[in-house]
Amino acid sequence: MKGKIQNLQSKLTSLLSLKNKDPRKVAAIFLLLGILGGAFLFSRNISEQKTVPVNQSHEGHDHDKEKVTWTCSMHPQIQMDKAGQCPICGMDLIRVESSSTDHSDGTILEMSEAALKLADISTTKVERKAAQADIRLNGTINYDETKVEFVTARVAGRIDRMFVDYTGVNVKRGDHMVYLYSPELISAQEEMLQAIKNQASKETIDAAKERLRLWGLTRGQIEQIARRQKATDHTTITSPTAGIVIKKHLSEGAYVKEGTRIYTIADLSRLWVEIEAYESDLRWVRYGQHVEFTTAAHAGEVFHGQVSFVDPIVDPKTRTVKLRVNVNNEEGKLKPGMFVRASIQSSIANTGPVADESMKGKWISPMHPEIIKDGPGKCDVCGMTLVPIETLGYISDPKNEDLPLVIPASAPLLTGKRAIVYVRVPDTKKPTFEGREVHLGSRAGDYYIVKHGLKE
Repeated sequence: MKGKIQNLQSKLTSLLSLKNKDPRKVAAIFLLLGILGGAFLFSRNISEQKTVPVNQSHEGHDHDKEKVTWTCSMHPQIQMDKAGQCPICGMDLIRVESSSTDHSDGTILEMSEAALKLADISTTKVERKAAQADIRLNGTINYDETKVEFVTARVAGRIDRMFVDYTGVNVKRGDHMVYLYSPELISAQEEMLQAIKNQASKETIDAAKERLRLWGLTRGQIEQIARRQKATDHTTITSPTAGIVIKKHLSEGAYVKEGTRIYTIADLSRLWVEIEAYESDLRWVRYGQHVEFTTAAHAGEVFHGQVSFVDPIVDPKTRTVKLRVNVNNEEGKLKPGMFVRASIQSSIANTGPVADESMKGKWISPMHPEIIKDGPGKCDVCGMTLVPIETLGYISDPKNEDLPLVIPASAPLLTGKRAIVYVRVPDTKKPTFEGREVHLGSRAGDYYIVKHGLKE
């Protein structure tokens, strides 16, 4: 070591003797000596570090046997080689002992009992159970299209009077709607009266009466004309259903042809609630599910209905799918256009179907989900054959293997594309936790469904 230092001194002396020489040569020599000196000092520093005994730098501990690390009780992914504060939350780091073994994530945390209590770590069993989800949805109330009817002209003529002259009127079946003048109707009445006067056959008279009935006259009106033996130049069009007049298409004095719409009437005793579900919620939704919803107009009151239709097409703008819910409105509290907040309670099985034990052995109408029976039969509304509930995406008698594997939503550490959980290793002297990467499914309330990485 002394020889190397003397060699540098001699070179420095020879350099000083060149002070009257070319300045550029002197600068080059200084630069070369600086590089050589720095390399020497750096190699000397490394050599001295390698020769420091391990027991001097670690106060008697064997570094090969034990590695002390410091971690955060809130963010265990933070691991430091010295005490300090967590760079994420600022909490004081706690001391843990870690070692590496061959497993899925490559991390095992070994903690003392005191550190375990300080970190406030709790454990739970990985188990199979019904994953309950509460799907929150928004929507609006609309008319039931199957309860909307039109008042039309069944024969050409002129509207001389409209008994209902504005929208919003509540009408009953058979109420007078329009007073219509029709020359064609007069001719048909004369044919019927002539057949009666000439004592034509019963078939001929019935055919003439049927023609008048098809043109909109009631049986009572036809019998009245036959008794009076006199044709009328006007006919009264009545309402075919009970409901609210939601549209008035024409005004008095208008000429109409056969089939021209005059009014639109909607029966509000049953309505549709049209709600929107996001793509991520579709796996929880099935035809026939029970739906609860509230409105601002009736705060605190909960209304009920059944999912009657799931749109097969996703809206490309909102990325949602429309659901239709049939709602009974006999009391008339609900009105088309109202905004609603709805919820669907759903439990999904491991294989995909919705688990609902209340549907065990049930049969349902494919058109009217409110029709549910204990056995096969016909729908009371449309007469269609009932189908088993299992054919519509339900599992009514789930076994343990049908239920999904779940863990609390607070358990996994979500790091971008990966999800890490810490599994407690059994039969160890100190509390030991193994980091393991898992593949998660949907979140169901306070739980995550586990697809891969854990066992029951």
